[in-house]
Amino acid sequence: MKARVKWVDGMMFVGESGSGHAVVMDGAPEAGGRNLGIRPMEMLLIGMGGCSSIDVVMILKKGREAVTDCVAEIEAERADTEPKVFTKIHIHFIVTGKNLNPVKVERAIQLSAEKYCSASIMLGATAAITHDFEVVEG
Repeated sequence: MKARVKWVDGMMFVGESGSGHAVVMDGAPEAGGRNLGIRPMEMLLIGMGGCSSIDVVMILKKGREAVTDCVAEIEAERADTEPKVFTKIHIHFIVTGKNLNPVKVERAIQLSAEKYCSASIMLGATAAITHDFEVVEG
């Protein structure tokens, strides 16, 4: 896996993935940025949410659950001093589908957290990560 990050100006950078995709990152105005892109630490949370969500959907589909949507709402707290690592992360999953089995949804989230999601397992080295979920018919 490869990535490249190029400075644009101020505190703005463009990150390019090895798979050919790009994202703009920028700092807050108080850090010299112009607030024109996502913050790098926000990207970590989004990456973790994406990693976990992919796992949950794949596990449910393999289990023949009729999942139609999956949303991960993430809240995090960071340390007050440098390095300002994440100390607490909570992921609330909203999983939608036809007659979903809540036990299977819970198990899919647990498997992602404990076995499959590399991003959350890495972030778990500094942060207490918790999960909950709701199942929506649809």
